[in-house]
Amino acid sequence: MHYLKRKKVISWALYDWANSAFATTVMAGFFPLFFKSFWAADLSPIESTAVVGTTNSLAGLFIVLLAPILGAYSDLGKLKKKFLAFFALLGVLSTGYLYFIPQGDWVIAASLYALAVVGFSGGNIFYDSLIVSISKQDQRNKVSSLGFSMGYLGGGLLFVINVLMYLKPTWFGLSSEIDAILWSFLSVAFWWAIFSLPLFINVEEKSNKEITLGLFKTSTQAFKEVLSTLREIKKHKRVALFLLAYWLYIDGVDTIIRMATAYGSDIGLDTASMITALLLTQFVGFPATLVFGIYADKIGFKKILTIGISIYILISFYAAYMSTAIEFYILAITVGLVQGGIQAISRSFFSNLIPKNKEAQFFGFYNLVGKSAVFLGPVLVSWVALMFGNPRYGILSLLFLFVPGLVLLWMVPDKELCLLYTSPSPRDLSTARMPSSA
Repeated sequence: MHYLKRKKVISWALYDWANSAFATTVMAGFFPLFFKSFWAADLSPIESTAVVGTTNSLAGLFIVLLAPILGAYSDLGKLKKKFLAFFALLGVLSTGYLYFIPQGDWVIAASLYALAVVGFSGGNIFYDSLIVSISKQDQRNKVSSLGFSMGYLGGGLLFVINVLMYLKPTWFGLSSEIDAILWSFLSVAFWWAIFSLPLFINVEEKSNKEITLGLFKTSTQAFKEVLSTLREIKKHKRVALFLLAYWLYIDGVDTIIRMATAYGSDIGLDTASMITALLLTQFVGFPATLVFGIYADKIGFKKILTIGISIYILISFYAAYMSTAIEFYILAITVGLVQGGIQAISRSFFSNLIPKNKEAQFFGFYNLVGKSAVFLGPVLVSWVALMFGNPRYGILSLLFLFVPGLVLLWMVPDKELCLLYTSPSPRDLSTARMPSSA
């Protein structure tokens, strides 16, 4: 790869390195536990959990509603980087300001967290769509996998530091575990901001159209673009099958990572073991995601995704019967082997289906599907566990996501994929494919 092209690819991938620190340290790591024990200590455990859950849902709903519109608007001009900068700054400032929130002020803490989640999720819409500006179609499997693998490595490295800060605060000149966690939030903000800079400096966005209309007319046009994309869904049933498959299996993937610690706690595992397992997932995921991208080019989208989903089916069975920390570590390693690969290959698969000059709009739908999917899995696991009085039945219920998702994936005809690579005109393809969303 040419030096300048390689520089752009690495700069793009570094944004995943940057914002994954928020996903690891804040979302999956410290915020839920610290919120309950520090900011919302006056609330009952059930009440504080409800606040965290509601906050996540409201932030997700906001992105679900806005993603297609924002995507369409950015496609009308050279605006992807500007929108990305806005959402990244929102996430950085909201995360950093958590450091200053005093004990007991749970309303402000929850509000800032919601804004940070919006910044994180909203930014990813435009980050994902920029992949077409820095890579050719036949390179996107590897480039997409590089982004996810960099995310695992970057988020994992800072998380290691943050965990050490928590376990050994005196090593870092901190007086307590509370100070360590507050400084961890601040460190995530700086990490996110600093490692985002290469993208904004080195990545040149492809310009689709020049905006000559006013704000109102441009926004109206954006809405029309969204409605047009929605109408196209009915015309492209093959891609619709992929979207439905993706909606099911990615929900299972997200649920396992989000519910892993809760499930581990339910079966009696200690906090230290679960933190260790989360670290294992991060660092196994880095090389494994790269390998997924390499083999996707060799054996094809459907086959590599089938391998990943099949492993998740086995994980669901395995998790239902495990009982020790060692078994939990094995589970974490196995998840790390396939999680990032499935995410990366799904993204590159999608990028090869969308029409030219519609990238951000279609990635808005891609993210829309993904964000809406996250609601089903946790509810399914929780209510099945409650119904049977056993969390192991809850984890087995994820088979209702993985198995149908795999079946639908194999219903997507291979002919369409061949067509996508051989057809001379993206416009010609618009009648044979449909938008995707995650």
